[in-house]
Amino acid sequence: MHDPKPRPNHERYLEILRRMTPAQRLEKALELSALAKELFLAGLRHRHPDADETTIRRLMLEHLARCHNENY
Repeated sequence: MHDPKPRPNHERYLEILRRMTPAQRLEKALELSALAKELFLAGLRHRHPDADETTIRRLMLEHLARCHNENY
């Protein structure tokens, strides 16, 4: 299948991944997961500026529960 979106650095990215040890790849995956979580929380805070952190965490957990239930 042809990817219609050009990705000029994709091959370089794959080569970098190939040179990483399994432990390094796992560490990078965990870093990216933490980054995704922080970006999601920032989005919630932006959409709900008056919400306290307890409410933000509840909203995040509700979203994760919906995602989990849709995928399993």
